[in-house]
Amino acid sequence: MDYRPLGNTGIEVSAIALGCWPISGMTSLDVNDADSLATIRSCFDLGINFLDTAYCYGGDGESERLIAKAIAGRRDEVVIATKGGIHWESESSATVHKPSATGVASYKPSATGVASYRQARDASPATLKRECEESLRRLRTDRVELLYLHAPDPAVPLAESAGALRELMEEGKTRAVGVSNLKLAELEEFTRVCPIAAYQPPYNMLLRDIEADTLPWCRRHNVAVVVYWPLMKGLLAGKLPRDHVFASGDGRAKYPMFQGQEWQRNQDLLDELRAIAAEVGRTVSQVVLNWTIHQPGITSALCGAKRAWQNEENAGAAGWRLSAEHVARIDSALARRGKAATRWAV
Repeated sequence: MDYRPLGNTGIEVSAIALGCWPISGMTSLDVNDADSLATIRSCFDLGINFLDTAYCYGGDGESERLIAKAIAGRRDEVVIATKGGIHWESESSATVHKPSATGVASYKPSATGVASYRQARDASPATLKRECEESLRRLRTDRVELLYLHAPDPAVPLAESAGALRELMEEGKTRAVGVSNLKLAELEEFTRVCPIAAYQPPYNMLLRDIEADTLPWCRRHNVAVVVYWPLMKGLLAGKLPRDHVFASGDGRAKYPMFQGQEWQRNQDLLDELRAIAAEVGRTVSQVVLNWTIHQPGITSALCGAKRAWQNEENAGAAGWRLSAEHVARIDSALARRGKAATRWAV
């Protein structure tokens, strides 16, 4: 495993991190606690020390609770990042999120998924502080290493959100502050109030917008860049054939990248990646992740997993490097593929 500095914090994080959204059970019906716990625990043997979760990962904080159970007795061996500012809200209710009497989020997805619930933003100082306290209770810890603003709240001045996170850092509730889903001007505005150690945007071979502005900014200011969607929601894992039919309710089917000519162009790219993977004796996803974590300025890639074998495959993307020839071939294939149609709700 490769380890990189998390900005100026003195913390070292693995180049492959475990994204803990899948184990929340919000969008996957085949999630169970036994497999989720085994997945998290497998990190210790694989060298993955970086766990990424959020207040809203689970209708009742399932992701954070599972992490607490899985790392019991080994807390100091892991770097925990969580996020605040987004919660689940009933579609039929105009009520902004209210904590229950036990201090736990009262909204819970049904057994059939989250169709009747929506994500709502509230990055007011009071909410960020309350959600931080709830996250710490769920995680059974007195601090996290990294606390992100999950997304900006258009109803709350960014400076107010930044001020709240700075106070939480000064109180020792988090060692460092990060931001997710901010644009360049927002990054600059946020840092005028609170220093940031990490920036979390979407990024992969097909989604490279950050290379134009925010990634260079982070490199200049020594801000770690921790990317999500490195496998483009499974597309770049190379396991979906050309004739794949998405199951009813699979949200990926609504995006252009998974449709029509865009889909076929992506499959053409994957054919070239499969050839390279065969030559280097790796899986397609390992080739894609290796390319990703060695792009200039990228610190770590968040890889979601529900099973230990998925974690093992993801971890296998680190500890080696594609040859210059293979990187050149990938870059050539990406140039032939051209700019992908990207329309994502972040």
